[in-house]
Amino acid sequence: MKLVIQGKNIEITDAINEYVHQKIERAVSHFQNITTEVDVHLSVAKNPRISANQVAEVTLYANGTVIRSEERQEDLYASIDLVADKIARQLRKYKEKRLDQKTHVTAKVAEVILETPVSGDLIGDRTPELPADVLRMKYFAMPPMTIEEALEQLQLVDHDFYVFCNVKTNEINVIYERNHGGYGVIQPRNANGQSKNGKVATSTNA
Repeated sequence: MKLVIQGKNIEITDAINEYVHQKIERAVSHFQNITTEVDVHLSVAKNPRISANQVAEVTLYANGTVIRSEERQEDLYASIDLVADKIARQLRKYKEKRLDQKTHVTAKVAEVILETPVSGDLIGDRTPELPADVLRMKYFAMPPMTIEEALEQLQLVDHDFYVFCNVKTNEINVIYERNHGGYGVIQPRNANGQSKNGKVATSTNA
């Protein structure tokens, strides 16, 4: 298993490096046969208004599946403890899902669109540019998957949305947690209000 530790606004001392190895290796000790790489990103937020500014983020790759967790505390070692515990729970949940072949995750999803048409010219004569507070960009592989598989990924990455390539339409979709419970899927549509599969998109509340 490959373990990579990176830091931002913080020096990765020998003590921190040893502590991360100890906690992460213990967290994945029962899952090393399916774990190929673990990336740990430690950082300190510079905003003085944020008290829980010690951040520990872990991204784990298991059999092609990405499992991610993040914790923020006032103490870096506390963040590492909590994120290691969370990763262990997520790994256990992931492995149990794979072992239980009789259990199938089903999701109630909805195609979500704007009820009013979107203007073809959104920026006018302005020059497109990234906002000043963009810190970094992430790139990741996007193999085609079903909506059910995307839901599983959403539950593993510790986010409230997940971007994926829909295997049925070969289009980019977004699955997300709805404010009032359940999940929704955002799909692109053409000028006729149809998705690539030919179905007319309907609207629902977020």
